Amino acid sequence: MRSLRRMFGFVKPYRAKAITALILLLGMVGADLLIPRLTQRIIDRGITAQNMHVIASTAVIMVGIALLSALFSIANTILSVRVAQSFAADVRSGIVRKVQTFSFGNLDRLRTGKLLVRTTSDVNMVQSIVAMSLRILTRAPVWVVGSVIMLVLTSRRLSILMACFLPFIAVVIILFMHKAQPLFLSVQRALDRLNGVLQENLAGMRLIKAFVRVGHEKERFGDANTKLMMENISVMELMALLIPTMLLIVNLGVVGAVWLGGASVINGTLTLGELVASINYMSFALFPILMLAGMIGPLSAADASSARILEVLDADADVKEREGARSLENVKGRVAFENVSFSYSRDGNDPVLKGINLVAEPGETVAILGATGAGKSSLIHLIPRFYDVNAGRVIIDGIDVRDIELHSLRTHIGLALQEAILFGGTIRDNICYGRPQAYEEEIIAAAVAAQAHTFITAFPEGYDTQVGERGVTLSGGEKQRIAIARALLVRPKILILDDSTSAVDVETEALLQDALDSLIAQSKHNTTRLIVAQRISTVLLADKIVILDRGEVAAIGTHAELLVTSPIYQEIYRSQLGDGGAPHV
Repeated sequence: MRSLRRMFGFVKPYRAKAITALILLLGMVGADLLIPRLTQRIIDRGITAQNMHVIASTAVIMVGIALLSALFSIANTILSVRVAQSFAADVRSGIVRKVQTFSFGNLDRLRTGKLLVRTTSDVNMVQSIVAMSLRILTRAPVWVVGSVIMLVLTSRRLSILMACFLPFIAVVIILFMHKAQPLFLSVQRALDRLNGVLQENLAGMRLIKAFVRVGHEKERFGDANTKLMMENISVMELMALLIPTMLLIVNLGVVGAVWLGGASVINGTLTLGELVASINYMSFALFPILMLAGMIGPLSAADASSARILEVLDADADVKEREGARSLENVKGRVAFENVSFSYSRDGNDPVLKGINLVAEPGETVAILGATGAGKSSLIHLIPRFYDVNAGRVIIDGIDVRDIELHSLRTHIGLALQEAILFGGTIRDNICYGRPQAYEEEIIAAAVAAQAHTFITAFPEGYDTQVGERGVTLSGGEKQRIAIARALLVRPKILILDDSTSAVDVETEALLQDALDSLIAQSKHNTTRLIVAQRISTVLLADKIVILDRGEVAAIGTHAELLVTSPIYQEIYRSQLGDGGAPHV
């Protein structure tokens, strides 16, 4: 339960409420423990002695104590719920804050489905234990201790009998806990898998229907669903065995108490009231243990969930800001790769980039071409430090990007990816996502440059049009142009377009390139552009074209130079534009 104990550190800000809840709990238990004593008084001094005054007065006291216990219970429940809910909110916030510090490498390993389960199901599991800790989990042991003390004071002989049952109960609980924890961990893993499949199904529903793969996806979800069902059945079967076992031990204890106590009453060594009180105290001692046994499952599940939450909270970001990192000032926008090698694996095996040497001078437009898997996106992801190099350096204005504050570095970089991610809200909200304080004319200017203004104003609500979940109401080309407008609005010194016009027609793309040139020319500073492209028409006028082949620079030059010197570029040109097979300038 080490992981679960660590999670209780999130309760510290709410210690005052938690302590108050525990004090109320002690008062509630104390009130409950008085009831058997008062029952003994009614039997021995009231019923046996036929004293109606004792019966009436004791009954009034019992009602008062019951009301007091109820008030304590209500107040304890309210405080427990507030502490547990606050705890859960803090843990969820902690997970999200931690995830925001992760690099792309961390997110590659911790998939979205897993993070969703940790933030929802796992947190809820631990939250329920926090609430129970301020109620059942604390009340039960206090009740046991108090009942044992009261039982010893009432009848030592019967207390010895109960002491004989406690070792059996302890052994059963330990055995079940040892068996339960791995099973609950398997349940959460199966839930991870189910959520991952479900998320993929919902996100790719159009693709599934288009390729007539509904049957395949039903089968895939069915497998994950069946796996979760079987894991849950295994847990429930174990718990189904636990409760009857504990009930058997408790009932045997009560039967033993009635047998020995009854003999003592007949022998005159124990009064009838003391016997009733002793049986009540024995029940008070044994049934909380039964309650605790029933909590083995939730406790084991919460410990497994705690370990999974801590896996996120304890994870170190692959990309860390160095001590003494500096901010970028008077940025010119010179980007250089010096003998850069990069691999997605931590050990550096299977590098996707090898010995890259490349310079983009301030204001230059550098195009990056290559086959799928050549390493184009991997290369540009190193500039804003989404990943760190395994060897070599990425330099901006003569400074290693690892020596620059991450916030400062990324503030000067505008990025538009092939998969244009839009957030729920309006088109305006999405364009000014990087600069919420931007003026309306600046938003419109960025949209005009991105060739988005025309289709935006065609909507009845214009820039206030709701884009829907992930931009579902827009086409792929429209989403890409909004993403480009978003990148332009931050006024970057380095603009990265990662195949961000793949869903745009050639005519619109040409207009977009002209508008970008015009916008940058009108600005007070040059912008270095790095453009990853599949279409050669996108990069014909670039100042420098870089050909990547299997993670290495195969050629660098202008369009005219590469048509003469690069067989790979010639092949790309011929395959896309065609020239009868003869290179020309």
